[in-house]
This record gives sequence, structure tokens and C-alpha cells, in this order.
Amino acid sequence: MKIVKESQAQKFENSDKCTVWEYPLEDKDINMATAIIKGRYPDTGYCVNEECKELIYVIEGNGVLHKKEEKVEFEKGDVVLIDKGEIYYWDAQCTIAMPCTPAWYPEQHKLIQ
Repeated sequence: MKIVKESQAQKFENSDKCTVWEYPLEDKDINMATAIIKGRYPDTGYCVNEECKELIYVIEGNGVLHKKEEKVEFEKGDVVLIDKGEIYYWDAQCTIAMPCTPAWYPEQHKLIQ
């Protein structure tokens, strides 16, 4: 068992519209982060995780995940699974919790114009 206190979370500003707190579990199979999204992320284009699945739990707020062929609307209390390889962008005003498996790492996250 392992506990990571909120005070141990590392803050990252992905953009002026996306702030993430990563909890250092140091586990290669799963990780945990929370994020506040205020608008469109990424600012242009799309993003994709080439290796990780993201399970999104919407703590508060709402928004839309835009895939190339589809829009997924969500609101507080919803859960959204983003599979590896899915290309998308956020348009939201929300706070989310997002465990990833395998554990998320920056090199597998790509921005696509």
C-alpha cells in the first residue's frame, strides 16, 4: 500500500488553460493526476497518448471532448475512458481526476496540428 498526500503532488502548467497535479506513485503500471481545464486544450490541433489509457472522472464542471469524427459531452459525476491512440482535444470548464495505465509519461503524449 502507498499513500501520496496532496502536499506531495507536483504542479504542471500544460498551458494557460490546463493545470495538472501529478501524484508521485512511482508505479509503472498506473499513475494518478488531477487537472483543471479552463477552455480549449491543446490551444490548437489535437493530442494523443500513444501508450496510456486515461480514465477521466469529472469532479466538477462540464465540457466536450472532440475526436476527429465525434463529440463526447460530459458533466460532473461522469466517467470517460480515453483509449491509447485516440486523437482528441478538450473544450471544457472542469476539474477532473485521471488515473492512467500504464503510468503516463511525457514522451508518449503528442500534440498534433
